[in-house]
Amino acid sequence: MAEPHDGTYTTSEEWFDSGGTRCAARVHRPTAADQPLPVVVMAHGFGAVRALRLYAYAERFAAAGYAVVVFDYRGFGESEGAPRQVLDIAMQHEDWRAALRFARSLEGIDSARVVAWGTSFAGGHVITIAGRGEPLAAVIAQVPHVSGPAAVRSTGLRAALRVGVPGIRDAIASRLGREPVYVQSVDRPGRTAMMTSPDAYPGMHTLFRESGLKEDTYPRTVAARIALKIGLYSPQRWAGNIECPVLVQIVAQDAITPRRVAERAAGRMRHSTVRVYDGGHFDPYVEPLFDAVVADQIKFLHQHVPLLPRRHA
Repeated sequence: MAEPHDGTYTTSEEWFDSGGTRCAARVHRPTAADQPLPVVVMAHGFGAVRALRLYAYAERFAAAGYAVVVFDYRGFGESEGAPRQVLDIAMQHEDWRAALRFARSLEGIDSARVVAWGTSFAGGHVITIAGRGEPLAAVIAQVPHVSGPAAVRSTGLRAALRVGVPGIRDAIASRLGREPVYVQSVDRPGRTAMMTSPDAYPGMHTLFRESGLKEDTYPRTVAARIALKIGLYSPQRWAGNIECPVLVQIVAQDAITPRRVAERAAGRMRHSTVRVYDGGHFDPYVEPLFDAVVADQIKFLHQHVPLLPRRHA
């Protein structure tokens, strides 16, 4: 059942199928629409879930007149799938394509005006799927992962080696049909985790707090096998193939996706708009940077995927 919010939009909790598994999706619908709407499809970054501040963006988009679908990947958040917390890149690409099909199938949606919105690791996903031929009206890539080698270099050799050992153990466990070996997604510098930059642990803590969630609401672990694959995943290789407009949002002090690497990837795109902000990797999700970031996203949407004029009675 759709729930109204301030009279400008409604939300409903729905599901779509991806590879035989149900993925959770929250659908935002503007209430004043009298013509088919463009839709923004959204997913979170590395090991994260939609409840970590993505609804804040979705609410702004819906209030601006856009339909929005916010989903969790299989095995994460409210989506089904086991084992849990297994971050498989190819599988997440499949989830993205399934989410886009679901969005196009919704009543009242203009299937030709679909926008893929991704942040961090998902920022890399939307670049990849757009570059590999997914028909999209536009892409928004916020602090995107674009280069596997650059991500490993920014992590540092010691930190990479610390997660490499459980990564090998987990890969072996997977081959033998055993339960995953998990590592923390984020932790303090010097700990064993996928992200240990100085801003990673406090940044994730802030996302939970600003989302109104307790620290233990969602796991902050991933199956360690992904540590062996991060360095091989470089969405920038597909950047030059993207036909639609792309907004690439970069933070100048990003310790996870270095600014120069992201700018170089954006430069390969035919129709890119680049915005650079002062701050670190986790800053766009919350104030004081959030307002500026989401305002630029709405401006980009209005320019490249504008709403149709309302019909007159």
